[in-house]
Amino acid sequence: MMKAMLGVLITVALTLGTANAASLGVVYTEGGMVQGKNNGVGLLRYMDVFKGIPFAATPGRFQKPVPHPGWDGVLKATEYRKRCMQVNLLQNDIMGSEDCLYLNIWVPQGTTVSINLPVMVFIYGGGFLMGGAQGANFLNNYLYSGEEIADRGNVIVVTLNYRLGTLGFLSSGDSGIPGNYGLWDQHAGIAWVHRNIKAFGGDPNNITIFGESAGAASVNFQIISPKNNGLIRRAISQSGVALCPWAVNRNPRAYAEEIAKKVGCPTDANMVSCLKITDPKALTLAGTVHLSSSATEPVVHNLALSPVIDGDFIPDDPGNLFHNAAEIDYIAGVNDMDGHIFATLDIPSINNALVSTPVKDVRSLVNALTQDKGPEAGAATFQEYTISWGDGPSDNDIKKTIVEVETDYIFLVPTQAALYLHADLATTGRTYSYLFSEPSRMPVFPSWMGADHADDLQYVFGKPFTTPLGYFPRHRDVSKYMIAYWTNFARTGDPNKGESRVPVAWPQFTSTGHQFLEINNRINKDSVKQMLRTRFVYYWTSVYTGFPTIQKN
Repeated sequence: MMKAMLGVLITVALTLGTANAASLGVVYTEGGMVQGKNNGVGLLRYMDVFKGIPFAATPGRFQKPVPHPGWDGVLKATEYRKRCMQVNLLQNDIMGSEDCLYLNIWVPQGTTVSINLPVMVFIYGGGFLMGGAQGANFLNNYLYSGEEIADRGNVIVVTLNYRLGTLGFLSSGDSGIPGNYGLWDQHAGIAWVHRNIKAFGGDPNNITIFGESAGAASVNFQIISPKNNGLIRRAISQSGVALCPWAVNRNPRAYAEEIAKKVGCPTDANMVSCLKITDPKALTLAGTVHLSSSATEPVVHNLALSPVIDGDFIPDDPGNLFHNAAEIDYIAGVNDMDGHIFATLDIPSINNALVSTPVKDVRSLVNALTQDKGPEAGAATFQEYTISWGDGPSDNDIKKTIVEVETDYIFLVPTQAALYLHADLATTGRTYSYLFSEPSRMPVFPSWMGADHADDLQYVFGKPFTTPLGYFPRHRDVSKYMIAYWTNFARTGDPNKGESRVPVAWPQFTSTGHQFLEINNRINKDSVKQMLRTRFVYYWTSVYTGFPTIQKN
C-alpha cells in the first residue's frame, strides 16, 4: 500500500514539475529577446504574460510608424507601458507619451508548451481620443487583461496601443498631413503579430481582430483596407463600424484649421509646417471634444478627430471597400441601448425620474441629427419614431424613444448596413449578427434601462470571474457564453464550434434570413431572432437617404 502511495506521489510530483516547465521563457522576436512572467491560473494551468513589447519605433510627428530598431540583451516585458498621448477625462490636461507603440500578450499553457493557438488581437475604443491597451484599472485589475479569455478559450490574446486625438487622426485633407496615423499604428501591430506570434505559440494564419466602439470601427477599417491583405482571418466589431456617422471625418481641413488657430499656427500654406513643429501637448489639448451639448447640438456631431478617406489606407468611401473583406469571417453587433451614453449628454433629464422630458426635446434632437437633410427629413424621422406613441405618451415612452433614436442613428443602423454589405460580398467569409441586452448594472439608471455603450466589455474580458464579489451568478453566465462564442469563432470561424460549449446555436446572418442572436443571461432557443429593427433600418438606409442633402455655403 505504502509503495503504491509513494508511486502516486512521485507521479504527481513529476507531473507538477513538468507543468511548471510549461513556460516559454525567453522568446526570440525580430527586435531581440523578450522575457515575460509565468503565472499559475488554475490546476495545471499557467499563463505566460508579456507586457510592453515594442512593435514599432517611437513615431515621428504626423508620420507613419516605422519598424523598431531592436535592442540588445533580454527585454524584461513585465510592465505595461504608457498610453499614447491623450487628453485626460476632464480634458484639461494630457497623459501618456509619444513613445507608446507597445503591445501585450497572454499565452495559455497546460502541462506542455502551447503551439499553433488561435490569436485574438484587441483594439480599444474611446472615440479615437482616449484609451489604452491595458484599459481602465482599479488597483491591479485592468479591464483589458487578456487572462480570462486566454485561459477559458485557450487562445492567445494581444492588446495594442495606437495614437489618438490630434497626433493620431488630424488631417489637413491633403498630402501635408494625410491623417489615419492611429489606423497605421494598428496595422503595424497586426503585421508584427503576424510576423512574430509563431515564436509565442500562435498560428500566424489564424488572427482574429476584435474591438469595441472606436475600436470596433477600427476593426472594420482594418478588414476593408487593402493594406491588410492576407494578415487577418476573422474580425469582431462590438458597437461600431466604418459606416457609423462618427467614424469618418468628411471635412478634415476645416477641423485642422480650427486646431491650427488654437495653437497659434496660420491657416494658409504654412499651416502644415507650423503644426509639425508645435508642442505635442499643446496639439493634444487643442483636440478636445465639446461635451456640453444639448438636444440641438448632439455630441455625436462633435467627434471630429476620426479616420479620413486618404486615398491610401482608406482609398475610397468605406461602403465601397467591403469586397476586401470577402474572405474574412465577421461578427458585428450592438448593445440594445448603445445610444444611452450619448442621449444622457444631449438630454440629461432622461436619467432623472423626477424630471420629465418634453416632446420638443425629441423633435429638437431629431432635427439636429438630420440637419444635413433639412426640416422635411427631420419631420419624417420624428413621425417614424413617435407613430406608436398614441395621443398621450408617458414620460418613459419619450425617454426611451430618445435612446432608440440615438442608438439606431449612431450604432445599430450602420452596423446592420455593414452586415448586409459583408454578407452580400462575402466569398468564403461568414457573417454573424448579435444584439447584447444584459441590463446595465448602474443603480442610478432608470428601470427600463438595457445595455449601455461599453457594458459588454466587462463580460468579454471575464470580469465576473476576476472580481466575483461584484457580480451575481447570472453575470458569470453571460461572461462564460460570450467568451465561448468569441473564442470558438476565433478558432474555427463558427461561434458554435470549438473547444467551448455554447447555450444555443448561433445561425449565420444572410441578406434573406436576417438572423441574429440576442445575448443576455437567459440565452435559449428563443434568443435566435430575425429582422433586427428592420423597419428603422429600412427607414434610415432607404427613405432617409432619399431626401436631398442640403448644400452648405
